[in-house]
Amino acid sequence: MAQRSRFSKLLNYLRPHWKQVLIGVVALFVVNAVGVYIPLLIRDIIERLQGEFRFDQVLQFVGLIIVLSSVMWVIRMVSRIALFGAGRQVEFDLKQKLFQHLLKLEPTYFNTNTAGDLINRATSDVENIRRLVGFAVLSIVNTIFAYALTLPFMLQINVELTLAAVAIYPVMLVVVQLFSDRLRNEQAEVQEELSDISELIQEDMSGMALIKIYAQETNERLAFRQNNSRLLGANLKLAKTRNTLFPLVGGFSYVSLLLLLWFGAGKIANNSLSVGDFIALILYVERLVFPTALLGFTITAYQRGEVSIDRVESVLAVKPQIYDKPDAISLAKEEIKGELTARNLSYTYAGSGTPSLQNVSFSIQPGETVAIVGPIGSGKSTLANALPHLLEIDPGQLFLDGQDITQITLKDLRRAIAYVPQDSFLFSTTIKNNIRYGDPLAEQSDVEYCAKQAQIHPEILNFPQQYETIVGERGITLSGGQRQRTALARALLVDAPVLILDDALSSVDNQTATAILDNLSTGTDRKTVIFISHQLSAAATTDRILVMDRGAIVQSGTHEELVQQPGLYQNLWNQHQLQEILQ
Repeated sequence: MAQRSRFSKLLNYLRPHWKQVLIGVVALFVVNAVGVYIPLLIRDIIERLQGEFRFDQVLQFVGLIIVLSSVMWVIRMVSRIALFGAGRQVEFDLKQKLFQHLLKLEPTYFNTNTAGDLINRATSDVENIRRLVGFAVLSIVNTIFAYALTLPFMLQINVELTLAAVAIYPVMLVVVQLFSDRLRNEQAEVQEELSDISELIQEDMSGMALIKIYAQETNERLAFRQNNSRLLGANLKLAKTRNTLFPLVGGFSYVSLLLLLWFGAGKIANNSLSVGDFIALILYVERLVFPTALLGFTITAYQRGEVSIDRVESVLAVKPQIYDKPDAISLAKEEIKGELTARNLSYTYAGSGTPSLQNVSFSIQPGETVAIVGPIGSGKSTLANALPHLLEIDPGQLFLDGQDITQITLKDLRRAIAYVPQDSFLFSTTIKNNIRYGDPLAEQSDVEYCAKQAQIHPEILNFPQQYETIVGERGITLSGGQRQRTALARALLVDAPVLILDDALSSVDNQTATAILDNLSTGTDRKTVIFISHQLSAAATTDRILVMDRGAIVQSGTHEELVQQPGLYQNLWNQHQLQEILQ
């Protein structure tokens, strides 16, 4: 059943390119048809020359065989270009399909599936499928045509010798089948080990500064050596199996030639077989030796392809948990006011027995700046992720302008809500391109205006190439505060009615954070701002503060109100004041 499923997937991959595959298959048929005719021609030449040997006639026959061989070579090249080209097209299609599918998946999927493994599936596994579609399909089709066209002519010449020559092939096929599952399992092990080593390399490259800070080069070198040793062991195990199978396959194919020579010599001696027919049979067996001997390599490519089909399809089979419902509502960004409402919002992460959010309710008015504070693990970031529908929450809990966010198209919802997460991720490009990531065609003046609002403009002007400065991978050349303010400028440029800052100013001093909030909460074009932070001095300047603890809102009010009430906020504020004094 699994084999049939993989074969159907393979046909699905090839279906868009069926014309190209058909050209390759027809070309292979023509090649094999000409290849079957040449031994018959050589037989006729030998028998004619036995009666009267003429050198000019030999040259004529040699010229004819050279022409036919050249035609075979040209048509064989056509078949290879067509089938290998189809394999490249399938590789291109699969990479596109995988990337587009990954873009649809929610962020939580990437928390449990490592980047190294996904990269390996999108590169190494897709390449194995390309080999399956190109080399393996070509070899299998060529082998089928070789046997289907050659055997009838061999039987026509001499049934007994033909059966003797091919009698060993069923034994060879049984041996191949015995090795089949073993090869597939060992290939799967190689692919898994390759994913592990890709994951380690990706993580170490991203965390190189941390490795050096803690002087862990030796441990990382040891970890890589262990992974590399496991990969080496898996590859050697696979190589051992292949090096056992391939000589067996090749040996079986040449045994058929020995049997033909043994029995054929006796038939020539008693005049029951002509020399020309015997030469033709030898040439026909030789025609079958190559595709049969190649069967071992074909099986390896096929097994690799099957394993890789399973690994790629396992990613494509993952259904996005967050997607547009058939009756999803479209909202124009210009018409959105920015009112946010939560009604008994609850959420529990998969595999966790404790809810991260428990019956959270609030109402935030358009243009209001609200701070959300609380200890670590109180559910603040979970709430931030729920608002732009990055988490799959139940309907009827979160509303934007009175519309259930689960019923709004994702595109419109995320245009309405700009979100700056804790990890201020920047791309390895210019500061300008990072700021205008959400609007790639934005003018320089708009980029600078947002940078000024984010309090990063003066520092950018001090960089060597100013806004054209390359920030390096993940913004490594910038400080933490500069990365956060660049990410904030990026969010401001899209001009969304709602802005969420999830501890996005943690690396910025209180004075700068307060100035940024003042910029956002003043003017005629005010946004609804949700400011999640541990910086209580900046939070104290907001219109209202929500205090969270253990997934619930335990206090709500202005700074002046909350600081007078015994409770969590008062405790947090007192700790903050003490820290300020100690500094």
